[in-house]
Amino acid sequence: MRLTKLGHACVQITKDDRTVVIDPGTFSGASGALAAADAVLITHEHFDHFDADALRAAMAERPSLEVWTSRVVAENLADLGGRVHQVGHGDAVTVAGFDVHVYGEDHEIMHPDLPPIPNVGFMLDGEVFHPGDALTVPSEPVPTLCLPGNAPWMKAVDLYEYTRAVNPGRAYAIHDGLLNDIGLDVMNRVLTGAAKELGKEFTRLAPGASADLARP
Repeated sequence: MRLTKLGHACVQITKDDRTVVIDPGTFSGASGALAAADAVLITHEHFDHFDADALRAAMAERPSLEVWTSRVVAENLADLGGRVHQVGHGDAVTVAGFDVHVYGEDHEIMHPDLPPIPNVGFMLDGEVFHPGDALTVPSEPVPTLCLPGNAPWMKAVDLYEYTRAVNPGRAYAIHDGLLNDIGLDVMNRVLTGAAKELGKEFTRLAPGASADLARP
């Protein structure tokens, strides 16, 4: 299995000849990300994770392309019928040959007076977990974590506490599209500190970079 970061929160997971793309949003060149996808997973409706126009165009071009996602996104795409699958916490589905477990219910709080929106995280083949915009701790071990590195709803202490709670075998930072070079340097320092606490190696994948997820 191979993980490739396609920009911001979007990652591509490849196994054999099958490819799943998670959260192809407007910060990640969604049209290009979707070109090679056999299936799409979307954690929630925010534009940096869900580019409706790009997704609709890809699905119009390829009738076999299907989507698994949260309630709100599924409602947004309801006109596409059975090609869009709503999933929620506790679901287990097969997507393009991957075993996918769904964890989480809500996005992290963005405004004190507004309720959170739905957010679902995806664990693929018991190997890699993408939480979307939530600090969800799955009820199974996480060998590889797609770790949110920066967000308006996140503080450095959240990153430390989340990595302690999940205790992944390794982590690759995502969700860094709002950062300039100075911010990326700060994020990398925080990642290094969090990894050192757990005796692990965490790193940031630059857009287009890949990592082999084979276990030792």
